[in-house]
Amino acid sequence: MAEIAVASERQTAIRLLACIQAAGDKNNAIRWGDDVVSVLHSQSRLQALDFWMRNPDYLANELLTEFEASGERDLVMIAQGIFDDREPDLRRLPMVRYLFGAFEPLDNALAILRAADLIRIKRDGVPGGKIREHLYLLTTAGEDALVRITAAASELGWYRDRAGIVARVAGAQGGKALKDRQYLQAEYAGTELSHVIQPITDQVLARLAAILERLDK
Repeated sequence: MAEIAVASERQTAIRLLACIQAAGDKNNAIRWGDDVVSVLHSQSRLQALDFWMRNPDYLANELLTEFEASGERDLVMIAQGIFDDREPDLRRLPMVRYLFGAFEPLDNALAILRAADLIRIKRDGVPGGKIREHLYLLTTAGEDALVRITAAASELGWYRDRAGIVARVAGAQGGKALKDRQYLQAEYAGTELSHVIQPITDQVLARLAAILERLDK
């Protein structure tokens, strides 16, 4: 069995910053501050995006599903590249399934970003009442930092590029809708609570091979 990599808090912080930048909403972001460039809505959406960042085989499966719906062949090539680069072995960072799906505490990594004012976190809800959702605000400092970080090394640039692909797959869907999509995968849905969600590498490879064979005809 391949060894499963474990990310440092700083690596996790870069991954989350890339997700917030790629999948954030830029419309009217300035209403949250003159230096706010985009807003990512809800912790559940961030967790769902992070799941696809951390589980390349699940992302590849979504890319193939998107291809079946749109016919965009580059999606198949991206999925093939994930396996050519052995990402399910080398880049998989497992997540545990809880009551509402894949989840991992992100507070420490987010605190790194907040301390440098690369992001800000707002809690939207009734004052003194229940919090409806968390809002992750990307600042100009955060956007500039991501440019510098990803230009420093190709390994770091991977986070930016992969977050762009994840954002493309996610579209404008909210956290619940993305979690529902992830639950459509039997291995995800069938994972016992508090257990690690298992990979689907073999199944997705077989699906990819069938699609490639069909395209070659």
